[in-house]
Amino acid sequence: MSNPMKQHGAFSWNELMTTDVAGAKAFYGKMFNWQMEDMEMDQPYTLAKIDDEMKAGLMPLTPECGEMPPYWGAYVTVDDVEASAKQAEALGGKILLEPRDIPTVGRMCVISDPQGAALTIISYFDQE
Repeated sequence: MSNPMKQHGAFSWNELMTTDVAGAKAFYGKMFNWQMEDMEMDQPYTLAKIDDEMKAGLMPLTPECGEMPPYWGAYVTVDDVEASAKQAEALGGKILLEPRDIPTVGRMCVISDPQGAALTIISYFDQE
């Protein structure tokens, strides 16, 4: 099986942004038997794992999110974030969050399709 973190066009990550990380950890931990591991990053972040394999991330909503309700976001791997963002615009989409680095993880950008559905695109730094 190919690594979705290296395959252009593959869904590669899921992330919950929430107002209640502790409650989400308790709920999803019991619901799916996920083990939760808090990480040291620029902001609080929790990895959800099954048998030490990363499955998803959980984090608090940031001030940038304003009044946005909690949501699960999907990440799709791309070879080049800037080029893919420009392609999205050329196809009638929008850039909702300009390309930026996630330290030690990769470069990401949030786009929307012409109908308004949001999606995060990402190019990972060397992931094994």
